[in-house]
Amino acid sequence: MKFELMDAQKAHFPVKFMCQQLGVSRSGYYAWQGRPESARQVSDRALAKEVTQVHHDSRRTYGSPRVHAELRARGQRVSRKRVVRLMREQGLAARRRRRYVATTDSRHHQPVAPNVLARDFSPAQPNTTWATDITYVGTREGGLYLAVVLDLFSRKVVGWSMSETIDRHLVLAALDMALKGQQPPRGLVHHSDRGSQYASEDYQRALTARGIECSMSRKGNCWDNAVVESFFSTLKQELVYTTDFTTREQARLALFEYIEVFYNRQRRHSTLGYVSPVNFELAALPQKLAA
Repeated sequence: MKFELMDAQKAHFPVKFMCQQLGVSRSGYYAWQGRPESARQVSDRALAKEVTQVHHDSRRTYGSPRVHAELRARGQRVSRKRVVRLMREQGLAARRRRRYVATTDSRHHQPVAPNVLARDFSPAQPNTTWATDITYVGTREGGLYLAVVLDLFSRKVVGWSMSETIDRHLVLAALDMALKGQQPPRGLVHHSDRGSQYASEDYQRALTARGIECSMSRKGNCWDNAVVESFFSTLKQELVYTTDFTTREQARLALFEYIEVFYNRQRRHSTLGYVSPVNFELAALPQKLAA
């Protein structure tokens, strides 16, 4: 173990100094260097390459739990501790989250709905409970607003819309995409904050026309819509905060690719047992049809 430590640190400290500090001889170290690799070392080297590839494929966003889940899905019989060690040795880690601050303009005179959802974020079936919200994405050209609709069962983004302006048309477009793509049954619970866009007459009329029950967070309580807040936090950590968008069009394309290609279909979700939202939804489909 001492020689392995020295080998890992030889770019930073002289061999002579490390030998003195660790109480070993230079001849012993150089003799150890000339030995053939053990089977474990050969295996570690090969696995380290695969760990690095998984981390790279995740856009350098995965920590050890998701890397471990991906390796297991590929048929690798490897322990979580070994993955942690190999990632640490290569300086690989998940991106750290910044604090997310929600901003909602609830200063309006439109009627607001009660909190029907009551933080029940784990429905038993797809398309029985949706949650929605808006976030801001900055570019050098100016701001861009993104509205999303999430199915709380699968955490899949079932509807989204982007615009330079934050108004009812932005959220109506996201809702329309979700309704056309999912065709939910009547009685679906739709949760949002108390923002003027969601409380608008046009938006409420669209919900009523499809037999959708409206639910709204309590005033000033972002935890009532925690799943969408968490999605926006992930989106910003993994894409927005790491990209200097020159134009709104560049941001639009990147957001589309992140949502539809990476997040919905590839990214392993911890709440879903480390499978993607689309795969989680597909796994539930036979059960739903059987019922």
